[in-house]
Amino acid sequence: MVGHGTQLDQAEMTARRLIVDQLRAAGCVFAEDEADVLICAARTPEELDVMVDRRAAGLPLEQVIGWAEFCGLRIAVSPGVFVPRRRTEFLVQQAALLAGPGAIIVDLCCGAGAIAAALAASVPGARVHAADLDPAAVSCARRNVPGPVYEGDLFDPLPVDLAGRVAIVTANVPYVPTAEIAYLPPEARAHEPRVALDGGPDGLDVLRRVAAGAPRWLAPGGHLLIETSDQQAAPAVGAFAAAGFAPRVARSEDREATVIIGA
Repeated sequence: MVGHGTQLDQAEMTARRLIVDQLRAAGCVFAEDEADVLICAARTPEELDVMVDRRAAGLPLEQVIGWAEFCGLRIAVSPGVFVPRRRTEFLVQQAALLAGPGAIIVDLCCGAGAIAAALAASVPGARVHAADLDPAAVSCARRNVPGPVYEGDLFDPLPVDLAGRVAIVTANVPYVPTAEIAYLPPEARAHEPRVALDGGPDGLDVLRRVAAGAPRWLAPGGHLLIETSDQQAAPAVGAFAAAGFAPRVARSEDREATVIIGA
């Protein structure tokens, strides 16, 4: 296939231009970069045509090629599953700084399992557990996470013997306010599950539930880390404090990421 380190000939360059034009006409802002990704991912010309058509129809690029890059890993992403965002790498970095070797880590609202997989790869000897309410996400996460992945609502499916022993709880909860769902990019609205996006009237419904439930599961000295938006940081801090945490806010301007950390 084209794009595996060989020089493009004239026919291949023409084919690439046609793909770029098709993607750009469909509204893909990074049409040239995406064309190169699709060309490299396709095993046959026929498969490439299908991939380009699917991307032009609005499917997220990661769902089209079947994976997302995250913390240096390739995370398998199935159609209909929330696509891990690169900004969430900041949450992983913050959690890894707090997790000692052999730490028990629980990742809630795990989606494809990107956070859990990245922490398993970056924390020596980490024992990672993950959970999600969406069966499709759980099935996908089980391909990525080197540890148990449970299906159920937040802490409900976790083994009871984890209570009081968890060093780190992470969660990239849904935090888009319900009224703002309509303004998300079409590929998120149409191709990612609403349960992974909708955080309730102010976007903090799930965050409050996680904060309220976490103390039972955390070991002494444990930490809770939840991604949110910068605009929601102040009320999120209030929710952490109401649950008994001493919260702080970590921000990354480069990644436009905000994480609330509770101890």
